[in-house]
Amino acid sequence: MNALVVVILVVFSVAALLTVVRIARGPSILDRAIASDVLLTEVMCLLGAEMVFNHHTRTLPVLLIIAAVGVFGSIAVARFVARRDNVTR
Repeated sequence: MNALVVVILVVFSVAALLTVVRIARGPSILDRAIASDVLLTEVMCLLGAEMVFNHHTRTLPVLLIIAAVGVFGSIAVARFVARRDNVTR
């Protein structure tokens, strides 16, 4: 395995582990939402790197679906938090 591949895997593994810790510990729903967006972005970056190293574009639809899930999830959380803030006031 190429040394660059090993470095990329180590960096993204550490980042993903720290992101999962942030999702588990919180403390608020917004922290968890941002951490889940970061985790989705890390997965997208890994899939993109895999496409570059293996010289193909077969996982491009998966990247688009992950991006859409991230956007729609962020919108849903933002609407939920905004609605909850309006109720408590």
